[in-house]
Amino acid sequence: MMTQEDKDLLAKKGISEAQIAEQLACFEKGFPYLKLYAAASVGEGILAPDADEQKKYLDAWEAYTQTDKTVVKFVPASGAASRMFKNMFEFLGADYDVLTTDFEKKFFSRIEDFAFYADLNDACRKTTGKDIPALTAEGNYKAVVAALLESAGLNYGSLPKGLLKFHKYEDGSRTPVEEHLVEGALYAANKNGKVNVHFTVSPEHRAFFKALVEEKAGIYAKRYGVDYNISFSEQKPSTDTIAADMDNRPFRDEQGQLLFRPGGHGALIENLNDLDADVIFIKNIDNVVPDKLKGDTVLYKKVIAGVLVGLQQQAFAYLQLLDSGKYTHEQVMEILQFLQKKLHCKNPDTKNLEDSELVIYLKHKLNRPMRVCGMVKNVGEPGGGPFLAYNPDGTISLQILESSQIDMNDPQKKEMFEKGTHFNPVDLVCAVRDYKGHKFDLTRYVDKATGFISHKSKNGKDLKALELPGLWNGAMSDWNTVFVEVPLSTFNPVKTVNDLLREQHQ
Repeated sequence: MMTQEDKDLLAKKGISEAQIAEQLACFEKGFPYLKLYAAASVGEGILAPDADEQKKYLDAWEAYTQTDKTVVKFVPASGAASRMFKNMFEFLGADYDVLTTDFEKKFFSRIEDFAFYADLNDACRKTTGKDIPALTAEGNYKAVVAALLESAGLNYGSLPKGLLKFHKYEDGSRTPVEEHLVEGALYAANKNGKVNVHFTVSPEHRAFFKALVEEKAGIYAKRYGVDYNISFSEQKPSTDTIAADMDNRPFRDEQGQLLFRPGGHGALIENLNDLDADVIFIKNIDNVVPDKLKGDTVLYKKVIAGVLVGLQQQAFAYLQLLDSGKYTHEQVMEILQFLQKKLHCKNPDTKNLEDSELVIYLKHKLNRPMRVCGMVKNVGEPGGGPFLAYNPDGTISLQILESSQIDMNDPQKKEMFEKGTHFNPVDLVCAVRDYKGHKFDLTRYVDKATGFISHKSKNGKDLKALELPGLWNGAMSDWNTVFVEVPLSTFNPVKTVNDLLREQHQ
């Protein structure tokens, strides 16, 4: 039963009672596994362009940036860095003071190699009156870790990754936010040197992001001869999902209030939908490298963008031809081949369709948002992978799936997953306008049956949490999708603080 207080809370968040009922039904029935056709591989859904083809794609992207089209670089940046410091939090709470685990030993043996070392040294002097060498000499390692993580020091345990110092340079250290600004200048500038970068942030950190950008953007604008337009948004309260108890009823806290939780990165499809853009690059905040290693990143960003705009131009030309009504049977067959061979959208039933029915089908499938996703060779990193999967309408298309969406109890599906040659490094470029220049409503292309239920607890009480279909998974399920192989050198995420000691971040 909804109380008046419940209804007021829903109104404040912008959530309807119908949405609550829909979400509770998801807890009740769960989510089906996706039906797989095959793991995508080079030659079977993944392009691996050679040097000549790359040149063609680079030229296509270069030409596109000289038009009046709007390009935006979209960076999900609200993730807190607390998980990055999990091992160090554990050390701080441990009942021992000496360095014990390999992780702790590595952190301290190379502490001077971190880009934040000078700041941490100052924080130690402020909190203890001693510098790092003095504290480590007397075995007081925990004081150093406390100065790193806690609010009296650098407060890195509570800040988002985007604001931490990742890389050292001659003229100082850079945060991931700054590295993304540099990347934007290198591959997303338009003909007038305008670079649009959009960060999604959490409300409590927005002011910190804005301050950092105000301090640094001018420096990079001058260095790269560009003009930045930097914007921010937050996950909308209307995308929060209700938590359920173990009987699938709305979970209530000690005060009897309904508990809502953020809907996961799939909620950002709303933020993406709000952008006024023609082409949008998407890349995670922590996947950045220093300048000396940016070459591959920039090259392949331009390559995948060139693939995108080439396919989009062809799709637009075909849609205009179909609109005109002046096409031959041979041209209809050519368009079907494009859909099947280039966009990897297959439909066993098309052979039974008359030309007039086929044209309706082709228009429907071609006139959708389009994305090209970089895929790297599988090296055992966790993450989703590229598959050919069945859609609710019976067609087969390329999808990025997480292991939770695949029935691992089915030996055939498990084998497909394990034999996957590539995985998703979250390296996307998206085209979000139709052939008439109108923006697609991206929320219409989400497969709602691809959410995820996880088990959490609140004040010692078990609960179920509902995650919306992932941004590059079910939230983009009904897009035209193409995969391109990109080198592993373009994938350098920072999952733990010691990842910053890898050579790619030094």
